[in-house]
Amino acid sequence: MRPPATPRERSAPEPAPGPQTPDAPDRVAPGLSATPPPSDQPPPSAAREFSDEPTRADDEPTGVNKPAHVDEPETSEAARTSQESVTATSQEASARPVRVTARAHRPPAREPAGFVAGPPVTDLSDLAPAAWPARVAAAWPAVPLIVALSLWVHAMRHTDVSALDDFGLVSALHPAFWAGLAVLTAGFWCTVRHPRRGGGWPLAYVLGLLVMERATQAVLYPAPLYAWAWKHDAVVDHLLTSGGLQSADQLGDMAVYDQWPGFFAAQAALVRLLGVDNAAMYMAWWPLASSVMLLLPLLLIYRTFTEDRRLIWTAVWLFCVGNWVGQDYFSPQSVAFALHLGVLAVVLRRYGRSGGRDGRPGQAVWTVLLSVLLIAIVVSHQLTPGMLVVTLVALAFTRRHRHWVPVVTSVAIFLAWCLTAALPFLSAAMPEMIRSIGDVGANVETGYGATPTGTGAVATSWAARLLSASVLLLALAGVLRQRVLRHRALPLLLVAAAPLPMLVASSYGSEMIFRVLLFMLPGAAFFAAAALLPEVRTLAAAADAAARGKDGRSPDVSARRRRLRPPSLPPLRYGAWVPLPVLLAGTLAFVPSYSGKDRVNYFPPREVALVQQLFDQAPDDSLVVAANRNYPLAYERYWRVDHYWFLDDDRRHVEEIVRDPAAVLARDMGAVEAPARAYFLLTQGQVANSEMNGQLDEAQLRRVRESVAGSPRFERVAENSAGVLYVLGPAS
Repeated sequence: MRPPATPRERSAPEPAPGPQTPDAPDRVAPGLSATPPPSDQPPPSAAREFSDEPTRADDEPTGVNKPAHVDEPETSEAARTSQESVTATSQEASARPVRVTARAHRPPAREPAGFVAGPPVTDLSDLAPAAWPARVAAAWPAVPLIVALSLWVHAMRHTDVSALDDFGLVSALHPAFWAGLAVLTAGFWCTVRHPRRGGGWPLAYVLGLLVMERATQAVLYPAPLYAWAWKHDAVVDHLLTSGGLQSADQLGDMAVYDQWPGFFAAQAALVRLLGVDNAAMYMAWWPLASSVMLLLPLLLIYRTFTEDRRLIWTAVWLFCVGNWVGQDYFSPQSVAFALHLGVLAVVLRRYGRSGGRDGRPGQAVWTVLLSVLLIAIVVSHQLTPGMLVVTLVALAFTRRHRHWVPVVTSVAIFLAWCLTAALPFLSAAMPEMIRSIGDVGANVETGYGATPTGTGAVATSWAARLLSASVLLLALAGVLRQRVLRHRALPLLLVAAAPLPMLVASSYGSEMIFRVLLFMLPGAAFFAAAALLPEVRTLAAAADAAARGKDGRSPDVSARRRRLRPPSLPPLRYGAWVPLPVLLAGTLAFVPSYSGKDRVNYFPPREVALVQQLFDQAPDDSLVVAANRNYPLAYERYWRVDHYWFLDDDRRHVEEIVRDPAAVLARDMGAVEAPARAYFLLTQGQVANSEMNGQLDEAQLRRVRESVAGSPRFERVAENSAGVLYVLGPAS
């Protein structure tokens, strides 16, 4: 008996087997052993069992020499020599004994006429992929987004804002709007929690959220919102008219805007560039534009500490729904806050210590960019530089961001402006600012004329408070629950806490508490998102894990983490159903918080036309008397026309006006000399603001109007459904 062949003998070519007969399928060719030679290759059945590639051995005739298994090419050189390897392997296989079965003689399938055989398929990558299922799965997030936006469009076409009540836009919105928000939120969460969804879909959902929540008012209301936005439009118009800055001797209290002219000068240039009459042509869309401006610096800040896309985009979503304060309107604060986040992004990403180095290449370039951003902030807004300095000082006390260049640069630019251009205003306001330091109760008190009154005003006010409190409580839960973030994302925790001391410094016109909430929100939203997610990992933690090994945690650290972790629901159940209701509740609560006072903030076109008629006929040095400043164009031509709002006066004088309106108002307006004239204006915006903020109720304001209408000293000039205008006649 011939001994088994050695590997070298097996590699040598052997004579081809003789012809086989169909009636002897198990017969072996003469001269060959009945026992197959040993082989290093697994049997065909085993190869098929452990291979992911399909086999067609049973469907082809065995007389055809098939290539043996060939590994996938890994380099370009292997790809070029693949045909040679197949040929050599085919020759080797032809020398091996072949078992012939009856199925081997099945005739091959006949190819249709005109068929041209292509090159042999040697790799699965050569096969055309079934692309449509993958594309459908990848495009699935578009379905909820399209449905939500379609519902929003339907709601915009069927919402009537002609008669708003104390709940503002909330009670006027079509139910399809609320359904669209619910679908959008559910689609966002199902998309962002999926580990394989691309980063473009969460961004699309966030943009959809901003459109539904910030563009709704611009679509529904034919005139821009907010009396303060109209005031800022008047400042831009003043710069365009005068061609320069003016002092307090010329402008009075309005000179403060000429001492921080950055935003207004930029808007004046934009008006000239666009070729429009004034900023009112586009300022209705400013809330959407300013909110979109915040996304880039916000993403840069969050990506400094983590690459967990669930954490990043959930934090961005919570920031958008938690930003109800209303500082995104046409104002210097909207741009200054975006620049504030830009400075923080540069400092956190380019001024942190890494690997023991004090600086990074190109640090001078980043210092120049930082200086430009700081100058833009300082010349545009009074409060934001102070908030920024406090935050940068807090960051400088951390080990990683102990870099004093940003702090020194910001303080130097801030002081330089305060001691030069802003010195006249600060000299007059400094005594009051010093008295308010330490008086926390007075600084957070709203005061007379800013207390919500009525069911709708109180309900929307509480919705805003609960929304902010929920975000802050979630942030606290995230700090306690995510232990790794307390250490690795400590700078963001400082960003959230740094504005709190400003409550001790000043009241800022009874708005300090709202500004503090605004500047706390970027850091608070990050930790609030962490509370809604399973355990997250930061960039620094991932680097440490890679340095320590594959597991990244020592047994004692893992045991201590298990001991310190608070009790919670199972991860899958927790991640599946808890975050979605929280996100949905916050998203829906944003609407009453942000739009619940639209009865005060919205001015119909009839009111705008009435006020415009007043200023079209008022001579220079005329006086306009109104209940308050909550009406459009309230500061129109403020450098030529004086204004007096009697509800801003002393409380005793207000009570005197209520007792005898016509006589007291005529006395107050009688000092105006011809050719100037004195006008009395009462509009529905003034009435709504007085009622909802606890000043005078509707009955008292009606009495004032009837008294003026019945007095011979006043002559009616114009009247429509939105208000009435009177002029004071000469004394008899």
